[in-house]
Amino acid sequence: MVSTDVRRGDVVLVSLGHGHGGEIRKTRPCVVVSPDVLNEHMPTFIVAPMTTGGHAYPFRVPCRFEGKSGFVVLDQIRTIDRARVSRKLGRLTPRTMESALSALQAMFAV
Repeated sequence: MVSTDVRRGDVVLVSLGHGHGGEIRKTRPCVVVSPDVLNEHMPTFIVAPMTTGGHAYPFRVPCRFEGKSGFVVLDQIRTIDRARVSRKLGRLTPRTMESALSALQAMFAV
């Protein structure tokens, strides 16, 4: 479990557990998308899984992390308990995070 400071834009290794159907499962990198004010006070984080496979679907933001190209899978965001996080892996670039947050705004626009 990560007890250190986790901030929006951090990439963390998360045990997503068993999924059903098309849900992403296993342990994989996820980017924290929840605001820092929540991350500081809540026992949970809102994360978006990252993948090196798949296709460029709407609301999947291209990214490059640890020398690999892939996507931030915003169509599969979820709230996870802090206990599911095993460690921090790094951070996404500000440009990629800006794209991800813009895509989330578009997803939830009324």
